[in-house]
Amino acid sequence: MNSKFDYIIVGAGSAGCAVANRLSENPNNNVLLIEAGKSSHPLSRLPASFALLIDNPSANWRYRSEPEENTSNRQIPIPRGKLLGGSSSINGLVYVRGNKLDYDTWAQMGNTGWSYDDVLPFFKKMENYQGEVSELRGTDGPLKISEVIDRNPIYDGLFRAAKEIQIPFNKDYNGDDQEGIGYTQTTIFKGERMSAEVAYLRPIKSRRNLFIITNSLVKKLLFSGKKCIGLEVLSKNKIIEYSVSKEIILCGGAINSPQILELSGIGRRDVLESKDIPVVHELNGVGENLRDHIAPRMVYKITKPGIAYNDKARGINLIKQVANYVFKRDGFLSLPSAPVVGFFKTRKELAAPDIQVHFIPYKVVLENGKRKLGKEPGITCTINQNLPESKGSIHIKSNNPEDPPSIKYNFLSSQLDRDTLVEGVRLIRKIMESETMKEFCGEEMQPGESFNSDDKILQYIRDKAETVYHPVGTCKMGFDQEAVVDKNLKVHGLKGLRIADASIMPTLISGNTNAACMMIGERCADFISKN
Repeated sequence: MNSKFDYIIVGAGSAGCAVANRLSENPNNNVLLIEAGKSSHPLSRLPASFALLIDNPSANWRYRSEPEENTSNRQIPIPRGKLLGGSSSINGLVYVRGNKLDYDTWAQMGNTGWSYDDVLPFFKKMENYQGEVSELRGTDGPLKISEVIDRNPIYDGLFRAAKEIQIPFNKDYNGDDQEGIGYTQTTIFKGERMSAEVAYLRPIKSRRNLFIITNSLVKKLLFSGKKCIGLEVLSKNKIIEYSVSKEIILCGGAINSPQILELSGIGRRDVLESKDIPVVHELNGVGENLRDHIAPRMVYKITKPGIAYNDKARGINLIKQVANYVFKRDGFLSLPSAPVVGFFKTRKELAAPDIQVHFIPYKVVLENGKRKLGKEPGITCTINQNLPESKGSIHIKSNNPEDPPSIKYNFLSSQLDRDTLVEGVRLIRKIMESETMKEFCGEEMQPGESFNSDDKILQYIRDKAETVYHPVGTCKMGFDQEAVVDKNLKVHGLKGLRIADASIMPTLISGNTNAACMMIGERCADFISKN
């Protein structure tokens, strides 16, 4: 393999796989894709494997946040995929584009070309939607998207209970209107995970102009003046240099992209100098503007026998589920993390839903980031605020690329965030304590009925809430003092370097971030092709 390429893509996650596919469509482009992790994991195609891979060091970076007072001085787990496909190979397989207003807000902030109408063609381009045909959905793209096929009686109960409080059933929350409750759209096809690697890389690995290397950690980018000319890679205890003639595209995600920039001398002067890194380019926004969806989890006891998966996933029942999956590709093992999802308003006057809820038909126990089935049958409701105001930061702890960075979320620093999550808990109580749900559910197991005041609910959130693993924003797109890339994803003040991943999002989107990351990859490749 040559050591010089037209394009080098750093990170084979959701965005990186999309960029690699589209750039290598042109046979005149010589493309290198570099991944720090391995090529695959034997469990990654199994949908239910997200519970096993969420803390597995062989497929996961297993980051942890710094202890902070607002979250009871806990270290919050931050799983990130460390294999081809990145986090799309270990995530909960929930497919959400976000709300129209999310992207219109990006455009209103000065990022022209990023409104909903601008990004919609790229969502459609990547989708192969298996549901009802609509002018808003794509059907010819590489990513197959299907609706949950499981039909548990409790799902219908949730829909009827939501209707009691004027929350509509929504057949396609990725369509014209996001608000409501409905079956989850998933990156699952015929019972198997459709990661970015499966969708974008597997079909094109035979392209002679695409080179993919794994188990290769980027140490730093290389520059000639203000132009990026290559990078150093640590592979098998050897340092290898690769040079680039056109561009390097960072697709390391919200954690690794700012880390690589700082290791390369790009960022805040005080951060770089404190770690003995020569300043190549001062850019104060690198690592700032960190946002994520903090998520308290509520658990209710299921009293109706035979519907909770806590019972179906043990002993002889588990053997039956395995057989069902092997021969039919359905059942418990074929499900995403949440078969039902809702987008709700905590205040009627809002223009768009401000919370998202994942409904999980079993009791989930989280212990230090490890997801386990509870012994008792239950249903878990995971609540997150769509657009939190609280912002944190990510910065390197040392000049060693193998050291994890310091991740400070600063969760719950905004009064709006605190109020919204408390109201989210109260809204779920209205649904779960409705007459309809009395047929299925008993007591509130977490946090419990004693947590009845705003102060007590907030303390429960501080003590127990983790995230739904959607870090974004640390190399934000824009033109203010915190901006790192422009609207074409070029790094401000540098040549030959773009960033395409969740880090460029100026704000969070209203929903799971995997779909938006792939869209960003598609968008980046389009920018490059039109240069």
